[in-house]
Amino acid sequence: MHIEFIVEELSAETALDNLVPRILGPECTFSIHPYQGKKDLLSKLPVRLRGYRSWLPPDWRIVVLADCDADECRQLKTMVEGIARREGFFTRATPDGQGAFTVVTRLAIEELEAWFFGDVEAIAAAYRGVPPSLSKRQSFRDPDRIAGGTWEALERVLQRAGHHLGGLNKIIAARDISAHMEPGRNRSRSFQVFRDGLRSLADAGVTTGSEPAGRSTSG
Repeated sequence: MHIEFIVEELSAETALDNLVPRILGPECTFSIHPYQGKKDLLSKLPVRLRGYRSWLPPDWRIVVLADCDADECRQLKTMVEGIARREGFFTRATPDGQGAFTVVTRLAIEELEAWFFGDVEAIAAAYRGVPPSLSKRQSFRDPDRIAGGTWEALERVLQRAGHHLGGLNKIIAARDISAHMEPGRNRSRSFQVFRDGLRSLADAGVTTGSEPAGRSTSG
């Protein structure tokens, strides 16, 4: 199986480069296509899906990953699902009569950085001075409900430890932290849904072959 990831920013691409091979295992390949934010992704998604429609192999799947605030998740998911259906795709939420689908929508709640807070051990391994006990503090116990914005919270945590003093570089932080992340221990519920959804895709549609897992230049 091959999965095409459509993501809203470069930091998501950077994180998935490290995380997807650990989630999917050696039988699946993947490509990642980043955009310049959620608005850019949503405006260009119909054209990209229309392009896929003309040539997508039957064992390929498309995963759309976007950030959302808790209040807008249902609206955002409905919007993405609607775009996919209008372009002729069955989705995981609305499969065909045999239960088959091509497009999967996944949301990072509230932002990608919530997934990093789901694995505090990875943050501490990437950045000296960040306490591994951070996850035990009340404000960080639920990574998907960190008040005041997760990227802002990550910036504060890293700056207190002496890192990113000029402001959080989201791409560098994504690279550094995701390099140490272990998918099986992540406490973010939205990450767990993403992880388990990818594994179910692989289990349902894996194909045999000698091509190793990793980034593909196809498509």
